Amino acid sequence: MLLTLSTTHRPASDLGYLLFKHPDRVQEFKQSFGKATVFYPEANDERCTVAVLLEIDPVRLARSAGKRSPDFSLAQYVNDRSYAASSMLGVAVANVFSTARSGRGDSRQAVADAAIPLEITIPVLPCRGGPDIARRIFGPLGWIVDAEPIPLDGRFPEWGESRYVRLTLTGTLRLADALNQLHVLLPAMDEAKHYWQSDDEVDKLLRSGEGWLATHPDRELITRRYLGHRSSLAGRALERLAELGDDVVEDLEPAADEEVTQPPEKRASLNTQRHEAVLAALSELQVRTVIDLGCGPGAFLDKLVREPSFTRIAGADVSARSLQIAARRLRVDRMSERQSERLELFQGALTYEDSRFSGFDAAVLMEVVEHVDPPRLAALERVVFGAARPGAVLVTTPNSEYNPNYEGLTGMRHPDHRFEWTRAELQDWAAGVAAAYDYSVELRGVGDVDPERGTSTQMAVFLRG
Repeated sequence: MLLTLSTTHRPASDLGYLLFKHPDRVQEFKQSFGKATVFYPEANDERCTVAVLLEIDPVRLARSAGKRSPDFSLAQYVNDRSYAASSMLGVAVANVFSTARSGRGDSRQAVADAAIPLEITIPVLPCRGGPDIARRIFGPLGWIVDAEPIPLDGRFPEWGESRYVRLTLTGTLRLADALNQLHVLLPAMDEAKHYWQSDDEVDKLLRSGEGWLATHPDRELITRRYLGHRSSLAGRALERLAELGDDVVEDLEPAADEEVTQPPEKRASLNTQRHEAVLAALSELQVRTVIDLGCGPGAFLDKLVREPSFTRIAGADVSARSLQIAARRLRVDRMSERQSERLELFQGALTYEDSRFSGFDAAVLMEVVEHVDPPRLAALERVVFGAARPGAVLVTTPNSEYNPNYEGLTGMRHPDHRFEWTRAELQDWAAGVAAAYDYSVELRGVGDVDPERGTSTQMAVFLRG
């Protein structure tokens, strides 16, 4: 099976630096199911293409298959795995380009951080649901999708089309985002995983889906397909996706072969409860102007613009992609002149002073501080509390003591979290910041209350002295 990725970014040969694979070398990488070969069919300043050729060893696959493998008899040896892209290609791409997936660019970091023109081609890709599914899955991510159905046999057109397509994706995206999307969406297209899925599959999904999956209009479809329609894993994944940036946890239909033990509980997600708690605090403080620092894809901004009491609203984020999603969510292009005058979206890093952060009654840092490396927290404190100095600062962050209440959660709630504080740790940090920058602080809880572990989310409300 084959995948090619091309760019016309100038100089296009920067692609070799971004992928940490030299264009003049052919490199081989052993996989548990075969061998991946990386090479460059073309590499010059105008255009550069990298190819990943995955050769499957069907005998090794058959011998390593567990008792739960659905294969039987000759089907273990005679199948499409050597020719059609599948979850195995997604795994191989993720493995050989692991450094590029992290966003690291070293000498070309500015290019790694930027959206560049990309073209991805997969000659044979299983696509259950046909080309429309390919467009539904890749289109919202900014790709122009060309999914050409492959006939069962060109000599016999009356046989119709196969379940395979030739897929070409064209778009301007960050390379790391494109690679992580492939890791998730290749198995989602095929609706099958060719290896046993353990509980850590949810963490893999969230790690690769960071920044785009939580806001994808078909995130439930993608999640179910990626996880092989295992409802227990899909339910857990969708709950955590709701934590990351959307407002509702979809009700899950059980798989046909799973027993329904009890009806789903109807209640507001924790993310919705956070939004309501922060809105209530802003109303209580009677603020009129507010900035959402680290606004992400704009879920909370959508709540703010619906409240006429806020006369000036701003959203700032380091991710240009998140700001694009926020603009679409808020329908900025359809706003009246009066509405658009209330709202401002701009790119900015919270560890660097920026005059645009200043002049607001209140600033909101909702589930942001835990994404900052601890050595950089002092810079964030100086920027927000020292330089911007809003009248109030509202900070929400996970309560790590509550984590055992989440079934199946190992480690922290999100793979990008640098830390998660206990209630005592938040209290110590908040008291130190308040004393250093002349603020008072009150700590509150958000979400369901555990008598011993407290609430899932904790909130600190700072008021300038």
